[in-house]
Amino acid sequence: MALDIKTFGDPVLKTRAAPVREFDEALGRLTVDMLATMREHEGVGLAANQVGRLRRVLVAGVEDEEYALVNPKIEDSSEETELFAEGCLSIPGIHVEVERPTAVTVSGQDLSGKPVRLEATGLLARVFQHEIDHLNGVLILDRTDRESRKAALREWRERLLAQNA
Repeated sequence: MALDIKTFGDPVLKTRAAPVREFDEALGRLTVDMLATMREHEGVGLAANQVGRLRRVLVAGVEDEEYALVNPKIEDSSEETELFAEGCLSIPGIHVEVERPTAVTVSGQDLSGKPVRLEATGLLARVFQHEIDHLNGVLILDRTDRESRKAALREWRERLLAQNA
């Protein structure tokens, strides 16, 4: 079942998610629903706080591979970085340039609580970093330069005004 995505301005998006301690059926259902929501909105990743759940859970889908990570954290990242225009399901229609490492090592747990360690490069590395930022209450607008942030906020306000007109 697809969930409602919280949009920019909702305080849940700026709140750090709490660690998951119970690996139960509800956690499995949440990740299934998050993956369905991500697919429905044609995204490549989704963090639990984007659907109003303050739990350290993310899902990602890149190149026909899908991932569900619990309590994820970045263990290591490459010195090489890349600037790339990122979008966000919580700020629909807005894209800003974000500089991120091109490769990361992410650790966490699977849905049963078993430790997991993933090495990711390219788009998957970017998605993991983006979603872990969400779990920490950080948005792409916090990761871009001042001028880009101002332009994105202006565009966001204009979109909201046009929707409400």
